Amino acid sequence: MEAKFQIFLILLAVLAGTALVARRINVAPAILLLLAGVVLAFVPGMPSLELPPELVLLVVLPPLIYSASVAMSWREFKFNLRPILLLSVGCVIFTAAAVAVATHVLIGLPWNVGFLLGAIVAPPDAVAPLAIVRKLGLPRRILVVLEGEGLANDATALILYRFALAAIATGMFSLPKAAGEFATIVLGEMLFGAAVGWLSLRARHRARDSQIEITLSLLTPYVAYWTPVHFGGSGVIATVACGLYMSWNGPLLISSATRLQGIFFWDLVIYLIEGMLFLLTGFQMRALFEKSKAFPLHDILAASALVTVMVIAARFAWVFPAIYLPRLLKRVRLRDPSPPWQWAFVIAFTGVRGAVSLAAALALPFALPSGEAFPDRDLILFVAFGVIFITLVGLGLGLPPVVRWLGVAQDGRDEHRAEHESEIAARREALGVALKSLDAITDDRELSGEVIKLLRARHEIRASQLPDSLDPDAHDLSAAGTKLTRELIAAERKFIHVLLRDGKITDEIRRRIERDLDLEEASLSNREYRKAPL
Repeated sequence: MEAKFQIFLILLAVLAGTALVARRINVAPAILLLLAGVVLAFVPGMPSLELPPELVLLVVLPPLIYSASVAMSWREFKFNLRPILLLSVGCVIFTAAAVAVATHVLIGLPWNVGFLLGAIVAPPDAVAPLAIVRKLGLPRRILVVLEGEGLANDATALILYRFALAAIATGMFSLPKAAGEFATIVLGEMLFGAAVGWLSLRARHRARDSQIEITLSLLTPYVAYWTPVHFGGSGVIATVACGLYMSWNGPLLISSATRLQGIFFWDLVIYLIEGMLFLLTGFQMRALFEKSKAFPLHDILAASALVTVMVIAARFAWVFPAIYLPRLLKRVRLRDPSPPWQWAFVIAFTGVRGAVSLAAALALPFALPSGEAFPDRDLILFVAFGVIFITLVGLGLGLPPVVRWLGVAQDGRDEHRAEHESEIAARREALGVALKSLDAITDDRELSGEVIKLLRARHEIRASQLPDSLDPDAHDLSAAGTKLTRELIAAERKFIHVLLRDGKITDEIRRRIERDLDLEEASLSNREYRKAPL
């Protein structure tokens, strides 16, 4: 037990150190964490760490999907539902079929085994692509489509995976029956997920205790995910529906204290889960290397290269028609004009695979119900890891120069500026509404002049903190004011510690004052109107 905990501490240290290095060299942490895991796996004396598939599919995946769903805007998700569905359902099925055809024709895999392999490697990861593209300043709509695809495509892939396993085990497959089951699972999970979100939100609202509410928020994704899985569903769609329901209905029912604490809690949880997931994925290289000795290296490399080329080519072949063909309809074209081809290229290029594909491969049974060995199990495992490694490292490192070459970041900078202008306008309008409310309150209630004066002074201070525009001069002035405010907060903090050391205040008083200073400093970062990323 002590040795396992020591290994856990080593992984935490590697996670933190790798993140620092990634920031310094401006590379996505997911790529370096995968490579660090591969290196650590071959360190002498380091025990082999296997990645249990149930850990990924039942423990890790629910909070990742739920957190991303809560962060997703329901309005943006609904507006982009057509491209999200075409990618998360259509592209996954198309890619699985393309892999099945290629592996059957070129390396002789049986159709059902080839389709199973296709279902495993078809869905892009829900974590890795977004971890890469968020640093590139892309237009918001590209991020929304990729995030929405990442939320839903695992459901399609896991359902196809289950159908393929059943076909291999029984030797039979019925397309009408499979389509009916797919539709039933999707509809049932959508309704169940929304119901779980409704119950969770009401329970948290009644609790009125931040710690209890955050605990309930941690339980929510597992309730939404595990129940459908128990009855043969994917669990993914229910978790997405639950998260989207919470995202749209939660703001007015969740208290500010819970929201602040919950943000910090969930940010840390997701950071640790994602980091450990990529590290442990890299660790699987050692076990695969030991198993690969029973296979010709040429066959493994050839199969991995073939499947990687197919999943990349299939995505490009699907994305462009999926984006532009629906716009041949005038109704679609008027509502949603065609985006630049560069946007479609970026979406097609961002096809990074991740740990869910590896977990699905690891979860394959060793034998069929008849007692025979599961066909090509080890080959599927090798290929799945190869596709993950090549796409994460290759596409992940290639995406930033591709974005620069296409000039897509300029669209993101223009959008970034427009969003900040809208934010400033919204803040001013909200302050105006608050001022009218203050006038109405002073007319209806008997308030002292000092109270009214303090409230108006608070309003004027908040209004004065908003820049008049995002022009460089105004930005520099706002940045200078923010910097000076931080210096003043630091001076207060130092003086409070002097009072504590001199015994003039207690630790409890110091903590309360520090909390106020921390919140004020955090609000500075939230109000900081930075220039768009380059």
